Amino acid sequence: MRWNNPAAFEHIDRPIVGIGNDYPPAFELDWHTHRRGQLLYASAGVLVVSTPHGAWVAPPERAVWTPGGCPHAVRMVGSVSTRSVLIEAEAAHAMGQSNKVIQVSPLLRCLLEAACQIPPEYDRDGRDGKVMALLLAELATAPTVPLQVPFPQSPALAARCQAFLEKPTQRETIDEWSAGLGMGRRAFTRAFRRETGLSFGAWRQQACILVALPRLAKGESVTAIAFDLGYDSAASFTTMFKRLVGVPPSRHRQGL
Repeated sequence: MRWNNPAAFEHIDRPIVGIGNDYPPAFELDWHTHRRGQLLYASAGVLVVSTPHGAWVAPPERAVWTPGGCPHAVRMVGSVSTRSVLIEAEAAHAMGQSNKVIQVSPLLRCLLEAACQIPPEYDRDGRDGKVMALLLAELATAPTVPLQVPFPQSPALAARCQAFLEKPTQRETIDEWSAGLGMGRRAFTRAFRRETGLSFGAWRQQACILVALPRLAKGESVTAIAFDLGYDSAASFTTMFKRLVGVPPSRHRQGL
């Protein structure tokens, strides 16, 4: 395990600082805050960032933005290598004041890797400063990913959502979840939409896709992923994936 404490970089007089860390499987960072905003990117593995407002899942081609001052906890799914940047408020206007997941392009990925190799007190006018300036420019134009898996704040419902991410399947139903939580179907559907902003069906589909993304990145077959997620065929999984992501899973994997 390699861990650089972000708090050690808070005093650095630079608009953006890069930090690289490596974590063992299932490692958890307890609730904490940063004065600066943080973009957290997993170059390997999957991470879940929880805040008082929900939680966001990021496989390697995604990154999670957390505004400065927002309490958050991080859970690692598998062995995770993070490449994060801490950004001062005046340099982070384009990132906004809400948590979000952004798409990490090949260029942005390389810039995040490079940022973690740059000394914290880099020369603003030299090569390192230009790399950091380009990184900020790329972040300003990075698209927000609509495929998010917000978590509810109710502890029992949040725990059920966490368990689903560990072993997702599109076969699980509203009736199974509501019965397991001791709720009526109508009360469950109202509470779920109120706390996540999504219907149960939409949340379940997005959770399945976000769990599938890192498996596609590792080269696993679409058929194996589809069956593991409870789909009757690779074709039915592909149809759902293309509708929500815009490309079939085979093309998405080729673009990683």
